[in-house]
Amino acid sequence: MLLAVAAVLFGLVLLVWSADRFIDGAAATANHLGMPPLLIGMVIIGFGTSAPEMVVSALASMQGNPGLALGNAYGSNITNIALVLGITAVLAPIAVSSQVLKREMPILISVTLLAAWPLYDLVITAIEAWMLLALFAAYMSWSVYQGMRGKNDILANEFEQEIQEHQMPLRNAIVWLIIGLILLVISSRILVWGAVDIATALGVSDLVIGLTVVAVGTSLPELASAIAAVRKNEHDLAFGNVIGSNMFNTLAVVGIAGAIHPIQLEALVLSRDWLAMTFLTFLLAIFSFRINRPTRLNRIQGVILLLCYTSYTIYLLKTGF
Repeated sequence: MLLAVAAVLFGLVLLVWSADRFIDGAAATANHLGMPPLLIGMVIIGFGTSAPEMVVSALASMQGNPGLALGNAYGSNITNIALVLGITAVLAPIAVSSQVLKREMPILISVTLLAAWPLYDLVITAIEAWMLLALFAAYMSWSVYQGMRGKNDILANEFEQEIQEHQMPLRNAIVWLIIGLILLVISSRILVWGAVDIATALGVSDLVIGLTVVAVGTSLPELASAIAAVRKNEHDLAFGNVIGSNMFNTLAVVGIAGAIHPIQLEALVLSRDWLAMTFLTFLLAIFSFRINRPTRLNRIQGVILLLCYTSYTIYLLKTGF
């Protein structure tokens, strides 16, 4: 048990560090290749911040623990909205002006509602998983199109500033890209082993471990980037990372895990976890919707999000044991 706890802690630390290196290397490489800043941010950085969830869920599914994979994806979405944006808004109110993000929010709501479709029969089949991946491909194509049109959007300017701060020679960028990817796989393997061992020792499902410990751990890159962005007055970047990450998790992470191995679901996934994820997504939309004014999350709303996360976690632990 102690070895498993140590493996989880070490795996999380290495996972967060390697994800940062992977994102820096990928963003710098894309910049050297002349990719527009908004595209680098939405596609490269968006993919990079969700890389921990993708790798962890893929390995969990390959090792016969699809519950951990699904818990990681949905738990990360819940954590991103309630914990990451909650903490960030409490530290400093978030004001968002980007038109790109205002178009992304309705899509996130639609994708979150659509996520209930493969859950109703308590199994995500390979066909359903591939359909989620097809939707993800369509979303990415749309994002690329919007990125080419929105070169002057405020989000593009913030991404450009962020990329310039982490610029490096092309050779170094490729080296960090490769090293980051390799360490992502290694750290994810260590984390999955420790998480499954802890779940077995405590007598809980790997779904619960995925929704709690693993979800918080894989969401640490989003938390770190959101706090750093707000401190530099890059509010659109902080908000955009969460929206993009949740889109990746719902479609790509679940899709990859289900394509590798069909996911048998616990009954509570739909009535507890999907419902919590959907409620928080709508709550975020309600908080941030302001006609003809910048989107804004204030400190009171941040506290409400944190209270929602605390309540969900307590209920989860009560029903999970």
